[in-house]
Amino acid sequence: MREKIQTREFCIDDYDTVLQLWQRVEGLEVAEGDDREGVDQFVSRNPGLSRVAIDGSTLVGVVMCGHDGRRGHIYHLAIDPAYRRYGLGKRLVQECLDGLRRVGVMRAIILVADYNLGGAEFWKRAGWEDIPGAMPMGIDV
Repeated sequence: MREKIQTREFCIDDYDTVLQLWQRVEGLEVAEGDDREGVDQFVSRNPGLSRVAIDGSTLVGVVMCGHDGRRGHIYHLAIDPAYRRYGLGKRLVQECLDGLRRVGVMRAIILVADYNLGGAEFWKRAGWEDIPGAMPMGIDV
């Protein structure tokens, strides 16, 4: 199946379909900044890094990727449940990591919700590790 699935750069015209996919994927939280304007700003600041997977005319996967010049950040990896276990998530993440390397970023970070056990399992199988001594924190500005 995965041979016929094409990947390409995310473009803002994908937003409505991507939002529907995000809303269907268990463990993925759509939050502030995930509206069309916020996503457009993000991809505009990080050209070529966010990716989608397309089967024919159907969008079946997405991952958002960017960086601050020092660290890469990967957000909202989502694969349509019917397309899981074919290596598509791993493929999209690898394309993000390749893009980060091209712009000189050597380390990437993700946040996985503590209730997203399936997501945590995926990332650990892909070689990602907990960051000892680190605790995620945030503030609304």
